[in-house]
Amino acid sequence: MRTIKLTLAYDGTDFAGWQIQPGSRTVQATLEETIGKITSVRPSTLASGRTDAGVHALGQVVSFRTESRLSAEVLQRALNAKLPRSMAVLDAADVHDGFQVIRDALRKRYRYVIYNGPIRDIFSLRYAWHYARGQLDADAMQRAAVSLVGTHDFSSFETSGSPRKTSIRTVHDLRIERGRGGQEHLVTLEIEADGFLYNMVRTIVGTLVDVGRGARPEFWPGEVLKAMDRRRAGQTAPPQGLFLVNVEYPGARETEFIPFTRKDKATE
Repeated sequence: MRTIKLTLAYDGTDFAGWQIQPGSRTVQATLEETIGKITSVRPSTLASGRTDAGVHALGQVVSFRTESRLSAEVLQRALNAKLPRSMAVLDAADVHDGFQVIRDALRKRYRYVIYNGPIRDIFSLRYAWHYARGQLDADAMQRAAVSLVGTHDFSSFETSGSPRKTSIRTVHDLRIERGRGGQEHLVTLEIEADGFLYNMVRTIVGTLVDVGRGARPEFWPGEVLKAMDRRRAGQTAPPQGLFLVNVEYPGARETEFIPFTRKDKATE
């Protein structure tokens, strides 16, 4: 038996999330069915993390065991020929049998995209939260985000339903930027941590948006953090703006991609 590691990108719009669910189209089920068609045996796959319905991935990491003698390179080409166009295998490699796709991960990085213009950009509706209720102050959001960097109990930013042994996480990097890729209406949040709680990123985004729109002061996210109470935080931002950018393993290279970046700007 061999252990294969895949780096997978997918548009999550038309999937009910990563995890297999009866009667629903999921990324995991689609991938396993496709591998089974190629190797004649459907494997059980593991992912670095479970993305929710509508959430995208630029660098999800998946592992599975197989007795197939196909090389990783041939397997990658075969998968890309048979997977739906909304999925792509960016890399395939043999790894040692002790590889644990969840345990061995050092850090994960997510990106959240907000289209902050008065008129919707129809080409970004699947990949951004269209926030049209006024201009967000990205600088204020960045200043407010400083209190969330470091090692903290993030239970205020966790939606119940996915129990963890601990809600303590270390956020290594959290930055908010306007105008990425030359598009003035884009506000992007990037966050990197040693792990994430259920809906943690989307709740942080919803909380910082309250600061950006002027409804809350810049010190408020720090107070929410200390409260350890989900009811004190902002809304859970919608799923379509969220991207799993990459998962870092020892010796891994970061995947970098900015969605729907175009030279022309949307006309308003």
